Amino acid sequence: MKTFTELSIPGVFEIEMFHAGDDRGMFVKPYHKDTLEKHGLVSEFRESFYSTNKKGVIRGMHFQYPPHDHAKIVYCTSGKLIDVILDLRIGSPTYGKSVQIELSADNFKAAYLPIGVAHGFAVLEDNTCMVYLTSTVHAPSSDGGIHFASFECIWPFESPITSERDLEFQTLKEFESPFIYA
Repeated sequence: MKTFTELSIPGVFEIEMFHAGDDRGMFVKPYHKDTLEKHGLVSEFRESFYSTNKKGVIRGMHFQYPPHDHAKIVYCTSGKLIDVILDLRIGSPTYGKSVQIELSADNFKAAYLPIGVAHGFAVLEDNTCMVYLTSTVHAPSSDGGIHFASFECIWPFESPITSERDLEFQTLKEFESPFIYA
């Protein structure tokens, strides 16, 4: 991990991952425990998974309710997307605000998401692979979400491909947050 830049939402970081290439290909280091600890961030991750996506897909805005809430690191190994993070922490100076980061296989960036934010993304290229590291194991009974069109965010598609589940999420206005900004 080369650089950490805190974005406009407290605790959300854009990370430039260490990478080195030569005529054989590319080497990328998306996770380094000591560097996360140095920045005072969650450094223990319990699960990793990925999704593959078509151009035009919007996934999100997802989170886990306590006690299974988690911090995440997300990045792309192929393709390109716009990653969206929505602050759901009561007392946060940016509650209800979102921030976007372009993640791609070519820009070697990752996003660090603290507990208490919702996460989603809009896929800009076919065969985009999004990798997730989470600090807790996924608990389906704790799944939550906010409807992606219910907060101020400019999405790149008017008619996205999305899941029925994501379309049924409550709006930000309807949401009663269990997350507290500390």
